[in-house]
Amino acid sequence: MVKNETVCRALEIHKTYWRGKVAVNALRGVTVQIKTNDYISIMGASGSGKSTLIHILSCLDTPTSGEYYLEDKLVSSYTDLELANVRNTFFGFVFQSFSLLPRLTALDNVALPLIYARIRKRERISRARAILEKTGLGDRMNHRPNEMSGGECQRVAVARALINDPKVIFADEPTGNLDSRTGAEIMEMFDQLVDEGNTVVMVTHDASVASHAR
Repeated sequence: MVKNETVCRALEIHKTYWRGKVAVNALRGVTVQIKTNDYISIMGASGSGKSTLIHILSCLDTPTSGEYYLEDKLVSSYTDLELANVRNTFFGFVFQSFSLLPRLTALDNVALPLIYARIRKRERISRARAILEKTGLGDRMNHRPNEMSGGECQRVAVARALINDPKVIFADEPTGNLDSRTGAEIMEMFDQLVDEGNTVVMVTHDASVASHAR
């Protein structure tokens, strides 16, 4: 991937929710551009619309008005099947709550997106093992979420986000459920990912987390 190539481009994005007869304007005319190897922090207080923005940027939601492009293609022109594929392969997701399946091991949680990408089992397991080793969880592959610490669970979530070699990694309050020391370790992981050429867009209310953006 060429460095500084535009990956995502949002133009004059508006998002309005309705609570009964009351219109709530979550986003008003937001324009943003994401390039390869960017390290972006979206910071704001609770209710400021930052999660709404990241949901639109990651194609988990649609804007009320405005245009959003992935590379040079208008997202509103995608079919439902194309959008599902984009969410699985174009983007990687890391959530505050980890969002791991409790009955699956770390290895199986990480390999899960590859099932939807129709990758054969042997390759799924091989790739999941390699990425868990990279994220420092080589000795936790066969553990389930309730057998791991919060920091380990978040490392599994990061590994899962990386498994399909996404063009953009979205992280929504990735240190929100972690103590300060473990949170700092997770941020070091994100720093390293950007150093390796990955693109990271992060939502946070924490100034110390936001300061990692470049």
